[in-house]
Amino acid sequence: MIKRLGIIGELFQFLWDQKLYWMIPMIVIIVLVIAISLLGQTTAVGPFIYTLF
Repeated sequence: MIKRLGIIGELFQFLWDQKLYWMIPMIVIIVLVIAISLLGQTTAVGPFIYTLF
């Protein structure tokens, strides 16, 4: 399953092998914030996303 995820899978596998479990939630939150900000800028959903912040 890791091979299907590509670079993200390799990143999580590296973090898991190096026992950097504490970084996984931080990376997930950063990716979610970036995705929400990009979605908010480019679509008609933007005004609804801004109310979350």
